[in-house]
Amino acid sequence: MSTILPAPLGPRTALALQFARIASQAGAVIMAIYASDFAMRVKADKSPVSEADEQAEAVIVAALRALDPATPILAEEMAAAEGVHDVGPRFFCVDPLDGTRQFASRNGEFTVNIALVENGVPTVGCVYAPVIGRMWIGGETAARADLAPGAAVEAAAFRTIQARHPRGGLTAFVSRSHLDAETIAYVACLDIAERVQIGSSLKFCRIAEGEADIYPRFGPTMEWDTAAAHAVLAAAGGSVVRPDGSPFLYGKAADGYRNGPFVALGARDCLPGG
Repeated sequence: MSTILPAPLGPRTALALQFARIASQAGAVIMAIYASDFAMRVKADKSPVSEADEQAEAVIVAALRALDPATPILAEEMAAAEGVHDVGPRFFCVDPLDGTRQFASRNGEFTVNIALVENGVPTVGCVYAPVIGRMWIGGETAARADLAPGAAVEAAAFRTIQARHPRGGLTAFVSRSHLDAETIAYVACLDIAERVQIGSSLKFCRIAEGEADIYPRFGPTMEWDTAAAHAVLAAAGGSVVRPDGSPFLYGKAADGYRNGPFVALGARDCLPGG
């Protein structure tokens, strides 16, 4: 059963609420553009980008620098413009608009992602889906709130969430835009009762809420795509691991902050042989 956030707030949960306030403001910027006749462009890496990505990132980066000037920031559009460099073991990780293809198609399945990564592990995160007005945070505790874009963020609005253990056949999420042969083969080895396609970081968050069990991903992603939702899921009692069950880590500067394959889990016994 969900409850209000426990008081006093732990330092990580308090920071997650700070991220939530920033994400709310970024969501308002995104929704103003979403309601307009916006145009899409293609970046050098062939991925799509819009004015919403860039303006939301400017809001987030400025707010994070004001909040903690000493902590480096790894952000998607900044990396595209300036290239990636080693940000060290502790950094903010930002995807201002995860699911740009969903933004372009206007299906609402996109999110604002803000995380803190420490020594390879996302320890604090906020994921915000502005179209549906839903926000998830993770620190010492994972919680969810309904929040309109630009609205004030208060701890009292959040209710705790918890990942679940499997209940017979698994409910598996797969990517709407990036379903590949390796993912299909992996899912075929599981006891799947239901397979659902959904976009962006919403998959992690719905597992964190106990609405599904597993999300395998073998196709390419970047650290900013997953860090915030990883923190939320971990705070809810779930985990994100490599397909062999070993830790899934961040801060991979030598790899250009590219992720390898991963599996997001509500419980470890969702893994084959788990």
